[in-house]
Amino acid sequence: MSRRREHDLLGERDVPAAAYYGIHTLRAVENFPISGAPISNYPDLVAALASIKSAAARTNRHLGLLDETRADAIIAAADEIRTGHLNKEFVVDVIQGGAGTSTNMNANEVIANRALELLGRAKGDYNFLHPNEHVNMSQSTNDVYPTALKLASYSGIMRLVEAMATLRQAFEVKSEEFKGIVKMGRTQLQDAVPMTLGQEFSTYAVMVGEDEQRLKEAVLLVCEINMGATAIGTGINAHPDYARLVCQHLRTTTGIPVVTASNLIEATQDCGSFVQLSGVLKRVAIKLSKTCNDLRLLSSGPRVGLGEINLPAMQAGSSIMPGKVNPVIPEVVNQIAFEVIGNDVTVSFAAEAGQLQLNAFEPIIAHSLFKSITHLRSGCLALATRCVNGITANREHLLRGVERSIGIVTALNPYIGYANATKIAQEALITSQSVYDLVLAKKLLTPEQLDHILEPEVLTRPRSFSGPVQGGADENPSS
Repeated sequence: MSRRREHDLLGERDVPAAAYYGIHTLRAVENFPISGAPISNYPDLVAALASIKSAAARTNRHLGLLDETRADAIIAAADEIRTGHLNKEFVVDVIQGGAGTSTNMNANEVIANRALELLGRAKGDYNFLHPNEHVNMSQSTNDVYPTALKLASYSGIMRLVEAMATLRQAFEVKSEEFKGIVKMGRTQLQDAVPMTLGQEFSTYAVMVGEDEQRLKEAVLLVCEINMGATAIGTGINAHPDYARLVCQHLRTTTGIPVVTASNLIEATQDCGSFVQLSGVLKRVAIKLSKTCNDLRLLSSGPRVGLGEINLPAMQAGSSIMPGKVNPVIPEVVNQIAFEVIGNDVTVSFAAEAGQLQLNAFEPIIAHSLFKSITHLRSGCLALATRCVNGITANREHLLRGVERSIGIVTALNPYIGYANATKIAQEALITSQSVYDLVLAKKLLTPEQLDHILEPEVLTRPRSFSGPVQGGADENPSS
């Protein structure tokens, strides 16, 4: 393999001649064989870095700090990378020391060498176009890296919100499909009062919809960036107009409504927006996991569990038990939720560990956030398309459950009184007779009255009544 010689403050090293990265990236690859996940695994991050370098070059050209030839080459190279070109050249592990410096260096070197190539020059000809002098002009890792994390997070969150909308719509369809199916609701896993299966599924749609809104609110926090802060927020080595102009170019380039922080020193050291976003992701995960718990419970059986709904069969469930099918899609979403909760703990500790004017632990924040975002998105899509869309209801089984349940006696409270209803419930439990038959046998209500009270439309929503039809709280039913 042919190589080229590059040097840095530690000395000289040979870099593969075909590589677009350089010596700083090479050392980082050797220093951080940690997760096996290079930054190329997160295309949003690579695209964000390229967008920043493009916006910086446009700004520096506008301010007369960077000549047109070099600026145009840097912009062209960065814009190529934004579309996925040379993604495999971003080889540094996402978990790294140095507060993200290695990631920034990797971007600088790849863009510089591609720009040199576009100018007809050899890779490594840094005397003409340098990764730090030109590509990184007016910048520091300490404003580039957190801004890149925010841009990447914004893009990922918007795709997650779209996936959540797909899941919400799947639950809404099922809610409409199941709206006429009466079943027993449960509290503490005990029979409660009747509801419809459609009402049950509507709650899942509402929960997802609420969290779509919470994510849209939280993601606005990451639109505040610290570009122009350079090293610690004082703006050293940057033109007075640089922060304002680079923010404008970033808005145009990415379509993300970024704004410059009012205090760049504070914005450079603070990770509060990442903590907030991670917390909302945890909320999403917890509620999704609770929903999946319900789906697994409602579909349990199929013969000796609740068996109220059927999840679509996706694969064989056992290597030893023929015919067994497991709720694998809800199970994998449960596991994603556990991971997201753990990631939130990591983000919290990393944000807390920052010191003075910089947080050196943003790489682990990035890794944790991106995993949470991408895995939740995949989980939502899988749950919608490979589970919820195919759910069916065991209608007759649900109806028999309502008829057998003692819980329907609650609906009779306003008509026969709580004391009478309690005695009916106790007797039904002891004798296994139905509430319906016992009420008729004791002549507390007529068949017509009972049929009306226990109609699905009456059972499952608020209604007005004019007082007890017969009996009262102090009346004892006849034996």
